[in-house]
Parts: sequence; C-alpha cells; structure tokens
Amino acid sequence: MRTPFLILLFLASVSCQPKNKSEQKEVAQKETSETQIQTKLSNEQLQQFETAYFASGCFWCVEAIFESVKGVKEVYSGYSGGSEENPTYEEVSYGRTHHAEAVEVYYDPKVISFEKLVKVFFGSHDPTTLNRQGPDRGAQYRSIAFYKNEEERKIIQDYIDLLENENVYGNRSIVTEVTPFEKFYMAEEYHQDYERRNPDNSYIQNVSIPRLNRFKKNFKSYLKEEVH
Repeated sequence: MRTPFLILLFLASVSCQPKNKSEQKEVAQKETSETQIQTKLSNEQLQQFETAYFASGCFWCVEAIFESVKGVKEVYSGYSGGSEENPTYEEVSYGRTHHAEAVEVYYDPKVISFEKLVKVFFGSHDPTTLNRQGPDRGAQYRSIAFYKNEEERKIIQDYIDLLENENVYGNRSIVTEVTPFEKFYMAEEYHQDYERRNPDNSYIQNVSIPRLNRFKKNFKSYLKEEVH
C-alpha cells in the first residue's frame, strides 16, 4: 500500500516546480554559474528567421527538444498564454498567473516548415492530458499551439483532425489549446539552455533527458547531425 505514496514522493522531488519561493532560483543560479554558457545569436541574426510558439509542459524539456531539430536556429524559454505583464517564474510555476511555460522557436523555413514544427510539438508530448505533463501539474503546464495567422491556425487544426481521424490516441481526446499568439515573455536567464547547462539536475536526469530521448528515437530524420 505504500508504493503509490513513494511514487508520488519521487515525482514531487523531480517536479519542474520550485520546491519553495527561493530555493529553486538559488540552486539554478549556482549550477549555471559553474558551466560555460553558449553564446546566443544576436538580435540582428535572429531577425533573419521565422518564429513559432508552443507550450507543452516544463520549458526545460521543450526547449531541449526543439533545439535538437534541424532548421531550428534558437529556442528561448518563457511565458505566454496569459494576460499578466512581465510574469516571473515563481508566479507562473505556482499558478498565480494565466500564463503557461512556453518556448519561442526561431527557425529557417527553407530547412523546416511550420507544419513540421507542429508535428514535433505533438510528437514530443502527450496532448491528451489536461493541465498536466509528466510529473508537472497545473494550467501553467497545459498544452498550447499558438498561431500568428490564419494559415498557421489551419495547419495546427488540420493536424489535430488528422491525429483524431487516425485514432492515434485511442479514446483519449486531444485537449491542446489552439490560441492566437499575443505576447511572449522571456524567462529568467538561468532557465535558458537549462538542460544542457545542468545535466546532473535530478529533474533533468529523470524527466527531461528521457523525454528528449523518446523524441529522438521517433523523429530521427528531424534531428541535427550533432544530436543523432
């Protein structure tokens, strides 16, 4: 009878949510200060590419997945989907806003299309779990595919219809929100490239890396050469 409790205790210990108001930030800052930070592309360089926005659970995981995809030039972790301005990690992760943890994806449309990014999105998480992804629970971890125009909205909806028509998830319904993009707020610096910079973190070891590896196994043709 104690097994379910032990499982819940383990999941809580590796949750993306901070253990208290200050501990997670303090630990993350300490970890990242001890690792070399890869130089990001300049704003001028980024302007050459298109952007796409998705939310599918802890942004540490989602960022690493999209970073592995060929044609993707840069990915940032942040917050979107709510109305509150300048949200913080503590506010979002504790469910004090209407935002979700999200990512901003800069990609080269000559190499990868928005349609393929949508396939990456649906193929790298469970879109049938409402307000939950893995051990992380709450609306801040909900599944959202953002669109910037009618063409993108149609691409997303058509793919959802395809998944449902092919009964990919059995009798489980897709609960992904298809939402017009309004604003993306960059997360605090220590969240950027979190998986790469903090490989020994317990959440990264037990949740993020296994999730990335499952994606890589199923989307081999989408991967950059260096991550095969």
